[in-house]
Formats: sequence, structure tokens, C-alpha cells
Amino acid sequence: MLNISGLQEGVVLDHIQSGKSLDIYYHLGLDKLDCQVAIIKNARSNKMGRKDIIKVDGAIDNLDLDVLGYIDHNITVNIIQGGVISEKKRLKLPKKITNVIRCKNPRCITSIEQELPHIFQLTDETTETYRCMYCEEKYGKNL
Repeated sequence: MLNISGLQEGVVLDHIQSGKSLDIYYHLGLDKLDCQVAIIKNARSNKMGRKDIIKVDGAIDNLDLDVLGYIDHNITVNIIQGGVISEKKRLKLPKKITNVIRCKNPRCITSIEQELPHIFQLTDETTETYRCMYCEEKYGKNL
């Protein structure tokens, strides 16, 4: 049995779809932090079969819950203080995301104006479809 010690203070991202932990690691910029990060891949789960878990030692002030919600809104965010879970956050699909998806439309203004942020609005929650704010290009996980 694998044992990763508990945290005194930090964040545990639980119920991550198996294989998605590295995407989350880079999207959240955890590679740029100067703290310990444990990534557990393919852990056994009664609810999911297999899951990934990310444990971050130390407080994260700028954890972007919108990025997490976009990648997988079923992730549970556990805030650890004093060795116990002080808060559990449930995620939802964000209404608007910035610089997570890149617009692929060659005629979009973001292709010409490189400094413009890539902003997408949620247009259909059931299909998880987003549209570019500038050109209306459709983007979804199932497209």
C-alpha cells in the first residue's frame, strides 16, 4: 500500500479523472511554485474506479478554481489547515474562462493581435460548449 504523509497546511485536489493530473499541474502553474507537490496517479477509488490526486504542501493564494472547473468540474478541493480539512469546495463549469482555451479560427482577432486574451463564454452547459468572445468559434470537449 502506498502512503503519502498527511499535510499540516495545503490543498488536496481529489476525484480527478484518471490521467488528468498533469494537465491540472501545468494549467495551475504548480510547476512554478516553490513547495512540495505530490501527484498520485491511478489511485483506487470506490466511486470512480481509478482517480488521480494532487497534494500541495503550503497555502496557495491564487488557486484558479475556474481552470479546475473547466478541466473537470467533479474535482473536490480540500483546504487543509492544522492537519484537518477546514473547507471543501465543489466546482462548477465556469461561465467565462480566459487563456485556458486558444481560439483556432485563423480569422479571429486573437490570431492577429497576439496580446489579446483568449476569452470564451459558456453557451451550453449540457454539452459543455464554449464560444470565443470575439469570433463565436465553438469549442467543446466533445467537438
